[in-house]
Amino acid sequence: MSPSHSASEHPKVLAVIPARYASTRFPGKPLVDIQGKPMIQHVWERVRGVPAIERVLIATDDPRIAQAAQGFGAEVMMTSPAHPSGTDRMWEVAQTLPEFEWVLNVQGDEPFINPSHLQAALDGIQRFPAADIITLVTPIHTVDDWQEPNLVKAVLTAQGQALYFSRAPVPYHRDAPEDAFALPQGAYRHIGIYLYRRIALERFTQLPPSPLEQLEKLEQLRALEAGMAIYAAVVSEAPVGVDTPADLIRILDSLV
Repeated sequence: MSPSHSASEHPKVLAVIPARYASTRFPGKPLVDIQGKPMIQHVWERVRGVPAIERVLIATDDPRIAQAAQGFGAEVMMTSPAHPSGTDRMWEVAQTLPEFEWVLNVQGDEPFINPSHLQAALDGIQRFPAADIITLVTPIHTVDDWQEPNLVKAVLTAQGQALYFSRAPVPYHRDAPEDAFALPQGAYRHIGIYLYRRIALERFTQLPPSPLEQLEKLEQLRALEAGMAIYAAVVSEAPVGVDTPADLIRILDSLV
């Protein structure tokens, strides 16, 4: 897919924060209180802290989330409850706003996302002109993290293009000593922030789940299997996300 703007232009970026109430592992997660604010408000404020993002919307199918978001001043769009993923919810929003060339997906459970990291993704628009999708990675520093299946690994070319994402410890250092795993150079942890070229987002949501996606349970593999170009900017650290109530307890304890 060819870029739709020259290097001197600043494309219009829309940020969408998908948020649903009915999480299997943590129902009502976007509304849990963190230091006197619902989690979704922390995410919204940090996304709003990036000047290059022209518009920020919260996309939800639940009136409780919509009411809370409107209460702290966010722009909200009610979306279909039938969407299988936040990406599909994001495309429903983007279809109503065709003037935006790029659409940023920031999950509603990232209350500590660093605005400078979001800016790093936006900088990729100029840095990676062939990209259909821009995402983020951070270096892995320990063998335990490299082997942890809940941390998704990314394999990149020297130019920053993603070759593969996996829950397995990749890339594998074949010539490492037999009695120890050696952390290879270029081991990256993937951070699930996605900046989509508009036409790529439309195409992605029309593709069926792919074999590798279903095997690894990683949505981004659908794009790679379809030949779409994903590039990754490297940032210093991963944000602390909230997947379960136990994650929230740890975070709240650390803030005391």
